[in-house]
Amino acid sequence: MQILGIDIGGSGIKGAPVDIESGALSDDRLRLATPQPATPEAVAATIGNLIQHFNWQGPVGCGLPAAIQNGIARTAANIDPAWIDLDTEQFLSRKTGLGITVINDADAAGLAEMRFGAGRQRDGTVLLITVGTGLGSALFRGGVLVPNTELGHLDLNGQVAEHYASAATRERLGLSYKKWAKRFDMYLQQLQELFWPDLFIIGGGISKKHAKFFPYLTVKTEVLPADLRNEAGIVGAALAAVPPGTDP
Repeated sequence: MQILGIDIGGSGIKGAPVDIESGALSDDRLRLATPQPATPEAVAATIGNLIQHFNWQGPVGCGLPAAIQNGIARTAANIDPAWIDLDTEQFLSRKTGLGITVINDADAAGLAEMRFGAGRQRDGTVLLITVGTGLGSALFRGGVLVPNTELGHLDLNGQVAEHYASAATRERLGLSYKKWAKRFDMYLQQLQELFWPDLFIIGGGISKKHAKFFPYLTVKTEVLPADLRNEAGIVGAALAAVPPGTDP
């Protein structure tokens, strides 16, 4: 069974068909720039371009940087505030003519890592952090997702955490990986004291460069890079759209 997975980020919208049994992309990933401003209408048009590119007619899963409650966006991080309180699933399904399931983007990445990646066969408490334009989080206990944690918005050193320790902040301030790692380590220390996880999984685009900053992390909890790297959001979005009663 294949489902089109789409990962909507602050700077890019990425998509590909996913084999949900293996977690592998069944076609080359396509990345399009996120429209600015990232209004629902503009993002829907970009999603339509992805669907057209793959000539897709089946189910679609979308990861959105927002808390999603019964298909309704309750927040909007790095996208236009017009998303707030919008029934995203109904809106995007109407715009594309296809059945679309929407999930928080970090939760999507977490689903993929827990099934196919660094979190597979791991029990206890696992916390995935996606590091990119912002900081996303996905919390699992006994393999079960606790949705919409949005821990990138905690207070850290007098700032919103993702404004202090995201990859975008590192680039904006021109910080070396060593200097930035001190900020990110402070963030992980805070999460450790709040949740005492058994494992941190670090995802997002920066995960492929983990060797540049992992040596500077002092947090006691085990830390692993995401196996699926920047494809986790696509794979997890597809998993979220698996029809009820289907065993992938």
